[in-house]
Amino acid sequence: MRNVILSLICISLMSSCGDTYNTSDVGLLVPPTVMEDASLSAIDINGVRLHSEAFGKSSDPLILVIHGGPGADYRSQLNFIDLVTDNYYVAFYDQRGSGLSQRLDAEAYSSVQGYIDELAGVINYYKQDENQQVILAGHSWGAMLATAYINQNPNAVDGMILAEPGGFTWQETEAYISRSRQLKLFDESTNDFVYQDQFITGDDHNTLDYKFALSLAGDVQTGDTSIPSFWRYGAVCSNASIKLTIDNPEQLDFTKDIKLHDQKILFAYSELNEAYGKEHAELLASSLKNVELVEIENCGHEIPEFGWDNFYPIVKAYLNEIL
Repeated sequence: MRNVILSLICISLMSSCGDTYNTSDVGLLVPPTVMEDASLSAIDINGVRLHSEAFGKSSDPLILVIHGGPGADYRSQLNFIDLVTDNYYVAFYDQRGSGLSQRLDAEAYSSVQGYIDELAGVINYYKQDENQQVILAGHSWGAMLATAYINQNPNAVDGMILAEPGGFTWQETEAYISRSRQLKLFDESTNDFVYQDQFITGDDHNTLDYKFALSLAGDVQTGDTSIPSFWRYGAVCSNASIKLTIDNPEQLDFTKDIKLHDQKILFAYSELNEAYGKEHAELLASSLKNVELVEIENCGHEIPEFGWDNFYPIVKAYLNEIL
C-alpha cells in the first residue's frame, strides 16, 4: 500500500495538469537553506554561512549544542532550550553542508580539522568575553566532534555533555556502526526508497538531500526505532565525511591529549540502544580523565529528544556541580 501511495506522490511531483517540475527548484523537495531564505537566522564562520540561533541572556554561561550526523541538524536538540530558564545562554548551529546551512562541494569535507575549526569559530562568535564559562553539549557525531575539539584544546571549555558518541577512534566507531546499522534489503521502507528513484532523479543538493532522508527509513538501529526530528539532511556532507574516515582513519583519533582536560565530563548512554550499551560506554569513558557515566532510561540513541524528561534533571545537576 505504501508503494502505491509513494508512487502517486512522485508522479504528482513530476507531472500535474501537464506541468513538469524541476526537482532542483528551491523549496520543492526540501526546505531552502540560509543561502536561499534570508529570513533564517544565520552566522558566517570561516567563509561559510551557517544556520544558527541562540536563546537566553548572552552574558550567562554558554551552552553550545552540537548535533549529530555528519549531515543532520539541530532540530532534534531543541529541548536544550529548557536550560534558558536555569540561566544559561543556549546556542545551536547546523554544521557546514548540514541541515539548513550552506551546501558545499565534497572537497569541503576533506578533513575532520575543518569541522573542529568551524566549532572553534562558533564558540568565538557566541562567547561574549574571555571570562564567560562555556559548556559543549554534543550528541552522537556531535559528541565525537566536541571531544575532538577538547583533544586539541584541553582547557578551552568548562565542561562537556556527551550523549552516545560513536567512538573516539576509528576502531571504536567502526565497531559501533557495524552493530547499529542493519539495513533490511527486503523491508517495505527500503522498497519505498528504491521505488521512488524511478521518478525523482538528479545530482543537485536538493534532490540528493531528499533521497538521502528517504534512505534513512531503511536504516534501523538494534533495539531502537526512534526517528529524530529534522529539517533537512546533507547528503554530500554525510557521504563525503564517511569516505574521509574510511580513507583516512588516523584522522578519527581524539584520544591523544583528551586526558589533559581535568573538568568532569557528563557521559550519557541510553537504555534501549542495544548496539551501544554499558560496555561500549565504559570503553569510551576509559579514555577520559574525569567522567560521570549515566544510563538514561526509557529511550534509545536520540537521548536529547526522546529521553529529555530523564536527561534534563541529570544535566542540571551536572551543571550545578561544575559551575
